[in-house]
Amino acid sequence: MHPPNRWQLLGWGLPWMLFLAFPVADLFSTPRPALTRAVALTALLLFTAAYLALFSDAFTPRATRRFRREFLVVVVLGITLAVWFGPAWSGLLIYVAAAAAASLPDRWVWPVVVGAAVVCGAVVAAHGLLGDLLFLPAICLLTAFALRGTLRLVSVNAELAEARDELARSAVAEERMRFARDLHDLLGHSLSLIALKSELAGRLVERDPARARAEIADVEQAARQALAEVRDAVSGYRTVSLAQALAEARSALSAAGIALHAPTPAAELPGAVDAVLGWVVREATTNVLRHSAARSVTVDLRSGGDEIVLAVTDDGRGTTASRGTGLAGLAERVEALGGRLDTGPARSGGFRLAAALPAAADRVAPR
Repeated sequence: MHPPNRWQLLGWGLPWMLFLAFPVADLFSTPRPALTRAVALTALLLFTAAYLALFSDAFTPRATRRFRREFLVVVVLGITLAVWFGPAWSGLLIYVAAAAAASLPDRWVWPVVVGAAVVCGAVVAAHGLLGDLLFLPAICLLTAFALRGTLRLVSVNAELAEARDELARSAVAEERMRFARDLHDLLGHSLSLIALKSELAGRLVERDPARARAEIADVEQAARQALAEVRDAVSGYRTVSLAQALAEARSALSAAGIALHAPTPAAELPGAVDAVLGWVVREATTNVLRHSAARSVTVDLRSGGDEIVLAVTDDGRGTTASRGTGLAGLAERVEALGGRLDTGPARSGGFRLAAALPAAADRVAPR
């Protein structure tokens, strides 16, 4: 819900102008000099214009509200006309209270409202009508209470609308980050495999055409697989299992002359855990192909108690660099399931990537 516009506010304020019927009736029914009537009518019109101008900005954010000269006009003319012409004009103090509630900072509102009610009561009491018109000072207070409550309600609704918009923007930004991470993870692995096999086919094309054709066929298959996975990512239905990731890793590493020592997952893993561990193997394979110059890779899968641990270790040159985009995205996937990702040099040299996940993870793996 957004704050009302200026015309809506004026529409809300106009019905309250009915209270002006009393001073207008008194102005023309009570015998007074023509000059006095002219001055009173001019002052009443100026009072009304200042009040409407003030009320039209009543619902602006509290932080932007400031003391305005229209409020001073309303106060001065309201008090002056009420004191000058008597009880029929004392209802103008109701507008003074409303103007204070709509435009003043919090610390000044109630002193001014109470002051307006006191002046209203004093004018009525000075003419001996306090018993009959006691409701006028009461209306000053009630009007201020009602207007302050309305202002508070509109302000809270505006804050809620702003918070909802901010949440929507955050959700869009999060979805963009998720999709960017998915594309990095998918294409980083697939394109590394395609580049490697293409290079191998180029070296074999003259001395072993049959093997070169086989490698080119693998390139075609990898390209088709990458395209299918990107389509699945766009559709939001993509999953990567540990067994699938190990099979892809074996094919990619063998093409590069790297031996893979990996177990066959014996027990069925929870769906969320299986998917995240598949991403761990993919990311580790991509990093081995790109950076390690390794000759062998070992995958160790341990399941005991409440935790499942997958470690991928190579015998390459290792690295001390900070986590890149791929490892950062992988860490987000692991941490989303309450697990942890450890990276660093292996004991016998090379690099070690390990993920520990709770066996009972039942949330959907981030896609």
